[in-house]
Amino acid sequence: MVSGVATGTGQEFRLPDVGEGLVEADIVAWHVSVGDSVAVNDVICEIETAKSVVELPSPYAGEVLEILVEVGETVAVGTPIIRIGSAAEAAAGPEAPGEPAAPAPDAPSEPVEEKQQTLVGYGPREASVHRRPRRSAEAGGAPRGVEGKDGGVRGVVPLAKPPVRKLAQDLGVDLAAVEPTGPKGDVTADDLHRTVGRHAAPQPAQPAQPVQSAQPALPAPVITGRVTREPIKGLRKAMGQAMTASAFTIPHVTIWATVDMTETMRQAERLRAEPEYAGVRVSPLLLLSRACIVALARHPLVNSLWDDAAGEIVLRHYVNLGIAAATPRGLVVPNIKDADLMSLPDLGAAINRLT
Repeated sequence: MVSGVATGTGQEFRLPDVGEGLVEADIVAWHVSVGDSVAVNDVICEIETAKSVVELPSPYAGEVLEILVEVGETVAVGTPIIRIGSAAEAAAGPEAPGEPAAPAPDAPSEPVEEKQQTLVGYGPREASVHRRPRRSAEAGGAPRGVEGKDGGVRGVVPLAKPPVRKLAQDLGVDLAAVEPTGPKGDVTADDLHRTVGRHAAPQPAQPAQPVQSAQPALPAPVITGRVTREPIKGLRKAMGQAMTASAFTIPHVTIWATVDMTETMRQAERLRAEPEYAGVRVSPLLLLSRACIVALARHPLVNSLWDDAAGEIVLRHYVNLGIAAATPRGLVVPNIKDADLMSLPDLGAAINRLT
């Protein structure tokens, strides 16, 4: 189902129902910016549901007038996410209620017969749209302004990407007061910083205060010392729930495999002859332990923790190597702290001490 609604300026595209009973999705990435021209079926964004990542094509052709949802936000089905129209609509601005628009000199007086563009896969449909002619710039329309009740322009709407608008809000800068230098006449982050530096007045010396960084516009990994915390959302959340359920509902099996350790045994023999390994028991266990440490560094998700209470995945940037051992008291797992920081001889000595 493609959902849209006509507004005073352009068509609002609402988050469609992508099927399978899903009621919400996360905005993963935008492929268009304000001011870009799009055609029907051009991919405008990617969304992530609990089951997959989906590309959304545009059901309308025209110019991107406004992006209504930031990357990283979770939105319900039916929520407007983008507004698409024509440059003339953006220039005319919303019409005041109760005030009929004056027709342009060459505007037709008959209802406009228009074929609505439809999304691939949803079938053709035709409708007769009765639209009042909008004022053009020659007929007194305000160029890229917002018209007030008295007919005056309240202010110019500058072009800027969503991250730049967020930065302007954090810096307390009015985008209309910034001179744009972007390739499409849009305001860039450099423009904002240049404006802040130009208007900054010298301040009297103040006691040093801790600097608080601006919050990101979307949920981002939080690095605190030796770990990184990533929010659990969308597809990853559904996968975690399914795997948790499978641990208690699906029988587990053990697979035994035979591995050719010939080269490993030869490597162990070579290491035993090295002076730095004197007093260290070099065994296949030492080489296997080292291989595990290297693999965990390359694939940090394997060395992570699922924090269900906080709704986060905790990635650990260190390795505490546990080695299970059967003892008369039962199965114990001695632990080598920060094994990833050890050289191979030091790791061997640590294993010897645990043994």
